[in-house]
Amino acid sequence: VQLVESGGGLVQAGGSLRLSCAFSGFRIKEISLIAWFRQAPGKEREAVSAIYFGDGSTNTPRSVENRFTISKDNAKNTVYLQMNNLKPEDTAKYLCAAGRGIWEMPPLEDWEYDWWGQGTQVTVSS
Repeated sequence: VQLVESGGGLVQAGGSLRLSCAFSGFRIKEISLIAWFRQAPGKEREAVSAIYFGDGSTNTPRSVENRFTISKDNAKNTVYLQMNNLKPEDTAKYLCAAGRGIWEMPPLEDWEYDWWGQGTQVTVSS
């Protein structure tokens, strides 16, 4: 079971990045959703978006919903996070996580996710 994030980097405020989460090693239907989280030094880990593979329904917190968009490519086993109008406070390590089970909406709680990637660093300069 492997989740590999990519696409992070250094960007100026107002810029954009697209993160990718490529996953492999899962049995068919073993996982039902992928979420993106971020963690900055000294801060708690927080979810920034989640998506179900089946119907593509998403859940994005209001704090970033106008700037971050999650999408998927089932054929490529990849989930993306498009981040626009980045701000210095978006600076963090971004991690993707895989979960199973079905709820009314993709959950944003980290305890609902069983597998985690190593993360990719995003740094936004002012």
